[in-house]
Amino acid sequence: MKQCQPLSLPLVPPFELVNERLGPLPLVNEFIGQLDLERLLDRHVPTRDRRCRLAYGKALGVLLRAILIEREPIYRHEGLVQSFAPRLFGIEPAEAERVCDDALGRALDQLFLADRAALLTEVVVTMSRRFGVRLDELHNDSTSVQFAGQYRSARGRRRWGKRAPWITYGFSKDHRPDLKQLLFILTTTADGGVPVQFRCADGNTNDSITHIESWEALRQAAGRADFLYVADSKLCSYENMQHIDQQGGRFVTVLPRSRKEDEWFRRWLQTHDVDWEPVWDRPNPRRRYGPRDRWFVHRCQLPSQEGWPVIWVYSTLLALRQRQRRLEQLQQATEELADLDRRLQGPRPRRRIRHQLAQQVREILERLNVAEYLHVEFWTEERHSFRQEHRGRPGPDTRFRRQTQRRVRLRWTLQQERIDYDQKSDGMYPLLTNDRKLTPRQVLEAHKRQPCIERRFEQLKSAHEIAPVFLKSESRIEAFFFLYFLALLLQALAERQIREAMRRAGIPELPLYPEERECRRPTFLQILRLFALAQRSVLRKNDAVAQVFQPSLSELQRQVLSLLGVGAECYLTAS
Repeated sequence: MKQCQPLSLPLVPPFELVNERLGPLPLVNEFIGQLDLERLLDRHVPTRDRRCRLAYGKALGVLLRAILIEREPIYRHEGLVQSFAPRLFGIEPAEAERVCDDALGRALDQLFLADRAALLTEVVVTMSRRFGVRLDELHNDSTSVQFAGQYRSARGRRRWGKRAPWITYGFSKDHRPDLKQLLFILTTTADGGVPVQFRCADGNTNDSITHIESWEALRQAAGRADFLYVADSKLCSYENMQHIDQQGGRFVTVLPRSRKEDEWFRRWLQTHDVDWEPVWDRPNPRRRYGPRDRWFVHRCQLPSQEGWPVIWVYSTLLALRQRQRRLEQLQQATEELADLDRRLQGPRPRRRIRHQLAQQVREILERLNVAEYLHVEFWTEERHSFRQEHRGRPGPDTRFRRQTQRRVRLRWTLQQERIDYDQKSDGMYPLLTNDRKLTPRQVLEAHKRQPCIERRFEQLKSAHEIAPVFLKSESRIEAFFFLYFLALLLQALAERQIREAMRRAGIPELPLYPEERECRRPTFLQILRLFALAQRSVLRKNDAVAQVFQPSLSELQRQVLSLLGVGAECYLTAS
């Protein structure tokens, strides 16, 4: 996008030309206003302390806008606010000087003490009413947020009568077991992937015990219990499923491999043919000339032990990937075993005791997940050498003594029968639902919308950079995470709005990528970059405004504003 360079003219005192940065804030403020977030924050986080120089609701509004447009630590927010045009952060020019890390931290303390569940419910109800977001299908998942500090006092202590989260070690979904963490639990809609519920849990919390509380909060926010709740295999426990079913809820989850139903079907598959129902037949999503992506479903003859239908899914590309991965793991395991056996043949092998070797072999097989496919055994190799009994040159009467050296060796064989058994069910996995009215195709389609929540987690950690948290108090961290949830909600609404408008208008692409390359699914980050350089110029005379030069919006910027349902007046009348 071409930008016109402003003409710089020499000004005669007392005239002064001031450039005021607008950026994407006028657009962000439009969505904040449609959700009525400023009023909701003021009502749920009231300012009752007369000594407070900056209202808590306004301070939280500053933090929310900063999360959306900039990734700066809290102690730099004062300079960030002053770098933009006045009032764009929802505060008066005189209040901008009061923005400091202490004022923002105290606002986070008050947000921690507030009834965030009621605030969240009102935000979701307002969003559903004004944007028409459907709440008939909700997807739940969780991710871990890492912390590099020690946080010795963050052990679930009570802060002002309310329990704060425990920052501790747990199962790291970022593969960083050396760092402490918190669990970030999120629920999004199938309609645009808009977040509708958030909770922060201790770092060592098991996902399986979080679903009941999450489902109850969603029922209160949605005002109904018959929405479809989609989650991963951690939902598949007796307590979780029975609670949802008895309360009139519906769910779709993945049946774990530990269930007997999974074992029974894979054994039955060895001697029977399955009547698969085709669902999708589409081109390879990654390779232009690769094999086609075909999906099939089959309703199992026997229900689950709870009496609910089990839907089996088969993907041709998934089967190819699993076979390729098994082959690579077997090749890696044989190479490591061969290297270990070669080291045992050396002059001074480090490991000679059988139980030490057995532990090392077990570690290789379990790490590569090939313990069922390779049978490894130990055998003793005898090496004979002859040495004469006395010194001197050997002659016809010289006597030699045989010396025998024994070495432990490895020998492995491929369990082809087990490989053939597992290959029969490659690319297959079961889904479980308590809604008997859903067809197998509908169950699969609901499950395949689950990865949308993973994209929200990716935006949370990449675009918003939630991982480097510059806070020490765990109560402020939990409140700060709530603001990150609101930021995700706002950006998801903007993405849903522009994509739906493009679909209705028949616009397949927009030139939002660098070098004006076409983009079929615009993201909020690309919209922010499009308006990042927006600014206006104010001509002042004796500290009074003589004239205001409004920003000149390009045709693409006006088109994006129109698709978002926002008028260009938000930039032309920005206060």
